[in-house]
Amino acid sequence: MGRLIAPICIALATAACSASAADYPVRPIRLVVGFAAGGPTDIPARFVAEKLSDRLGQRVVVENKPAAAGMLATRDVLSQPKDGYNLLLCTHFDAINTAVYKDVGYKLSEIAPVSLIAKYYYGLALSPAVPAQDFASFVQYAKARPGEVSYAVIGAGSAQEILARQLEKLAGIVMNRIPFRGGPQVVQELVAGRVDFYVAPTLAIMPQFESGQLKLLAVTAPARLLTVPQIPTLKEVGIDYVRFGWLGICAAEGTPQPIIDRLNHETVSVVAAADYRKMIENAGSIAASSTPEQLKDVIAQTLDEVAATMQEFGQKP
Repeated sequence: MGRLIAPICIALATAACSASAADYPVRPIRLVVGFAAGGPTDIPARFVAEKLSDRLGQRVVVENKPAAAGMLATRDVLSQPKDGYNLLLCTHFDAINTAVYKDVGYKLSEIAPVSLIAKYYYGLALSPAVPAQDFASFVQYAKARPGEVSYAVIGAGSAQEILARQLEKLAGIVMNRIPFRGGPQVVQELVAGRVDFYVAPTLAIMPQFESGQLKLLAVTAPARLLTVPQIPTLKEVGIDYVRFGWLGICAAEGTPQPIIDRLNHETVSVVAAADYRKMIENAGSIAASSTPEQLKDVIAQTLDEVAATMQEFGQKP
């Protein structure tokens, strides 16, 4: 009799899991964002959450946990039941953090990718206090003042720092690193002329650029962005360099596959909608969806690139 109990329990558990996945969702869903409200990750997250609410028939509630470069949010989601009711607005920081810090409190294998929702490129923003008007004149200005031009970074090993340091090497300039806690503070200081240079997601600096409060020297895209066709790419100004950040929807590994598939289907549909694409493209980003496997590859590629950069500059976790 005892030998029959285990197979029966497994069969009952499987049946219960299948029924749960088939009924999903039956209550509101959390979408946890590891950055502040109103920022370049939060705005797309809220748009997607609203549209997913309509498609899933349950509210998708955005919850901001802005701390530790997104690590707090990631840990939160991974500590919850693996049932699809706790989702993560995953970003390239999830992979970067595992390379930069010795103990982030999670492994990348614990994250279950659902789909990309956007790719975004970086803009080279310059304070109006700096007299340079284009990339070439900025490089000339910085070379004449080694170590005097300041550049802002958000956290050790952040994408902004990595890109700025690589740019220093490629352009042959030396700048002064100034750490900040968050992007909105950096933009304020840049506009006020208290920091000179900032590599930022285009979404974070587009309003200030359009209003003439700061300059945009170049973008890290492979081709000019439709929203700012007058701004050259780095490749056009002689720096063979293309980099992008990304946003996605993720769950915790162990979430039933039918739930992952449902979330992927609905997310892909949201990203394909004209109103979402317009919102993303107006901010200088690109609407992009994927299969879970493709997002998994993007995460792995991000980790490889950061690890290689850290080795290049002799950085250790």
